[in-house]
Amino acid sequence: MASETPIDQAKDLQQMLVTYAKQETVEPLKTLGRYLQFGVPGAICIFLSAMFLAIGVLRFFQGVERFSGGSFGSLAPYGFSVVALLVLMGIVGYLMSRAGKRVKS
Repeated sequence: MASETPIDQAKDLQQMLVTYAKQETVEPLKTLGRYLQFGVPGAICIFLSAMFLAIGVLRFFQGVERFSGGSFGSLAPYGFSVVALLVLMGIVGYLMSRAGKRVKS
């Protein structure tokens, strides 16, 4: 068996480093691209749904006669909107925690 020359060893080292660099940089970036491809539109949809939910709840309760007058009656619809958003956040957080447990298993 012929031993490798230092030049051959350097070429092997270079090839190994290039392969390792591609494995550790290019492939994770492709995976990140997939996460961003679905994550950004999903986040935009969740934001828009939360905004429309809050506006809808606010407008609904502003139309109710009971909350139209008085000193604190006009603030009640805003409180209901905040409660609706907190409920939505709780639901999304619960679903995210369930999805995280499912992925780890």
